[in-house]
Amino acid sequence: MKKYEIVIAGFGGQGVLSMGKILAYSGLMGNKEVSWMPSYGPEQRGGTANVTVIISDEKISSPILNSYDIAIVLNQPSLDKFISKVKPGGMLIYDGYGIHTEPKRDDIKLYKIDAMDASLEMNNTQVFNMIVLGGLLKLAPMVDIEHVLLGLKKSLPERHHKLIPLNEAAILKGMEIIREKE
Repeated sequence: MKKYEIVIAGFGGQGVLSMGKILAYSGLMGNKEVSWMPSYGPEQRGGTANVTVIISDEKISSPILNSYDIAIVLNQPSLDKFISKVKPGGMLIYDGYGIHTEPKRDDIKLYKIDAMDASLEMNNTQVFNMIVLGGLLKLAPMVDIEHVLLGLKKSLPERHHKLIPLNEAAILKGMEIIREKE
């Protein structure tokens, strides 16, 4: 396995930080080296938020990154901020719901996932972030789904453990619907 340097960015309330936390826990459950570094504005819901996650088989020298292998952007301000920070040959994943100007770069792979639409079809917008995570794991299977489910169990309060099957279904839905932009 190689090292994955990832940024996930969007508005507070979209599950950006929890998606990063679950991804980091999943790496830990798979005996990987991980780093999870959140960044968010003063208002947690509605303000911008991003998280840097590094997953590697090797020791991680620093959690501070200037460029990323993968960027997941869930709104236009995040796209504007992070598209230039994706390394050539890297990938950018975006949800079309929050993007007004389609991303354009010839030296990276661009993937669209209609996670908001899929979460509405599932009658639960709270699984939006797990749909996006499923799309990521389809393209870059850095952790096993079993470890993601263990990460969910670790990060969710016990009273919400009954939602783990719904979250698993959302991850599988994300794997199904992600598409490369042409």
